[in-house]
Amino acid sequence: MNYSTALDYVNSFIDFEKIPQYSYASSFNLERMHAFLKDLGNPHQALKVIHVAGSKGKGSTCAMIASILKEAGYSVGLYTSPHLIDTRERIRVLNEVSGVPVPQGYGAGRCSRTTGVRGRQVSKEFEGVIGREEFIELIEGIRPVAEKFRDHEKLGRLSFFEILTACAFLYFKEKKVDFAVLETGLGGRLDATNVTWPVVCGITSISMEHRDKLGDSLELIAREKAGIIKVQGSRLQAPGAVFTVWQKKEVIDVIREVCREKNAKLHKVSKNLPYENLELALLGRHQIENAGLAIAMARFIDNRIDEKAIRNGLKNVNWPGRLQIVQKEPYVVLDGAQNVASIDAVLSSIKEIFEYKRLICIFGISSDKDIKGVCGVLDSACDIIILTRSRSERAKDPTELKKHFSRVDALVTGSVEEALAKGLDRAGKGDLILITGSLYVVGEALRTNYTA
Repeated sequence: MNYSTALDYVNSFIDFEKIPQYSYASSFNLERMHAFLKDLGNPHQALKVIHVAGSKGKGSTCAMIASILKEAGYSVGLYTSPHLIDTRERIRVLNEVSGVPVPQGYGAGRCSRTTGVRGRQVSKEFEGVIGREEFIELIEGIRPVAEKFRDHEKLGRLSFFEILTACAFLYFKEKKVDFAVLETGLGGRLDATNVTWPVVCGITSISMEHRDKLGDSLELIAREKAGIIKVQGSRLQAPGAVFTVWQKKEVIDVIREVCREKNAKLHKVSKNLPYENLELALLGRHQIENAGLAIAMARFIDNRIDEKAIRNGLKNVNWPGRLQIVQKEPYVVLDGAQNVASIDAVLSSIKEIFEYKRLICIFGISSDKDIKGVCGVLDSACDIIILTRSRSERAKDPTELKKHFSRVDALVTGSVEEALAKGLDRAGKGDLILITGSLYVVGEALRTNYTA
């Protein structure tokens, strides 16, 4: 088996990330995941897990926690999704204290007088990804067990995400990481990562998303996300700890209720960071909230973590595709925002950080998102809209997207590469091109020569 055939094998299993419509409750089955992992030796039970769920910011928060812990001297496994370019990006191990600032690239964010936080450009390369040969060995080892669950008579079909989650558990156990930081995929309660017993849970900002799967209200969505909270048990010496950012009343009420049910202590993180003039590698005011959550969780895990580790961790965190600057004159900025709350945050950050004449948006989105809501926000904010689609089966036809724009005359393209060409052709040196709506679109943009 080579790397290509290993990927082909994993991709031969059902991938819900690529399917627009399916039954959430019947498709996701933790009993199947438990059975699969049992046959693999229950690698997840050897891990000290930090588990994060939420609607937006959960990946950034995971990356920040992992970076802080690494700077504090710990070996850290980091499992996130989806990937931008290579499947291996999802499984990373950070175990070397850098002590070296990330080189400041084009378009570094201006210092904010109100927050004392500066944004800095980061490399688009992912740090600590699993090697190709290591990935191949894992897939070869998993394959005999995976075939037993490919189409299980009682437990249903094993999925692409479940196989990769098991790979992450096996790899982190093999590498003897001190902590494993896990980002939930969809929801939380039924997510494949939710077979673990975390030492601490984090819940980032919750907003309306995946209504057809998680529920058509903030309360229902919050309950699915809060499903990662575990009851006090033998693996914990004290009641489980849950950290969350500021939430709407109906959301925090649900989280508080679940914590009472599970005998877990709820910690609400202050909007004010505990240190002044922190330097964040990730741009955007919304990252301040995520940084606060990451700091609080890291300090809970080990209250000996010092200010230097926190500062270096936030300064050097590596998380491409989130307000990532890949070019200047004109600026080209990538962000995978895909719901109204995320798009609002990105647009606010762009206005605060950059100076530009016109905002040109290259936009593609998955068909199961709040298309009307997101398009409405972009229609009001942008000077030029260029619609496109990724290669994902879930991608919405850009011709259909055009119907949701009335103020701006939206252009339709058939590929991300074509959209980038049109955007760069229309942009002057003083303009800004924002590529957004989907991490799939962002990933394809990173593959092109325009952003290499």
